[in-house]
Amino acid sequence: MKPRGRRTSAVSVLGPLLPAVISCLLMLAPGQTVASEGGMRLDREKVMRSNGFLNFHPDILNRHRGFEALSQQRAEEALGHLKRAARFADKASQAVIAELYFKGEGVPQDRALGYAWMDLAAERGWQGFLALREHYWAQLDDSERKRAIEVGQGVYAEYEDAVAKPRLEAQLRRGRREMTGSRIGSPGALKIIYGDDVIGVRVRLDERGLGSSSVPGHLYYADEFWLPEAYWEWQAQVWDRPLRGLVDVLPLQRAEP
Repeated sequence: MKPRGRRTSAVSVLGPLLPAVISCLLMLAPGQTVASEGGMRLDREKVMRSNGFLNFHPDILNRHRGFEALSQQRAEEALGHLKRAARFADKASQAVIAELYFKGEGVPQDRALGYAWMDLAAERGWQGFLALREHYWAQLDDSERKRAIEVGQGVYAEYEDAVAKPRLEAQLRRGRREMTGSRIGSPGALKIIYGDDVIGVRVRLDERGLGSSSVPGHLYYADEFWLPEAYWEWQAQVWDRPLRGLVDVLPLQRAEP
């Protein structure tokens, strides 16, 4: 495990954490909007629900599968999906894995391993995950802290950004290379059609414009969804914020007379 960041002075106080974390992650992932060059707003959920998109975003695909399993209280199944997402550098999945282990939610409780996963989730310094990491650390005894550092070595070896990001970046580049519309990589007048029978089918934009079940190709293939550097920046914009349900209690200070 890499050295931990500097401890903060605040003490994190949380209620039932797993529901709060999951509801926050579900709130942030879909429902966000992205602006096109012409000012059009597109619900990200519309882009992210297509099979064509998810085929090249195994982080999002497996996170969604994991959350769905959790919502049906199938924790062991959820853990498998979330670990697959974690292999593609999905910090949200890593945080939920941490919570499952730390609290023993449907899996054998292992607080040291839970801390190791949350330390990994906080690898990029995002506010909410850092606060959760510190909350975990404060609850461990000395033997658990020692073990957390030991087991963390294996977690980092398989899931840290240095090895996990390249896995996803290869998928993003492959998906972008398969772009339809131009041999030089432009989506042109492409639009993406959605529906029960045609999810992910791509056809040319006709004169009727956009329907309720379609999205223009230049939005579907926005850089933030497919170019690695832009994708990681988008991830930071979505996740780098305090998590809902978290309250920081600062140390008491002597009042001046």
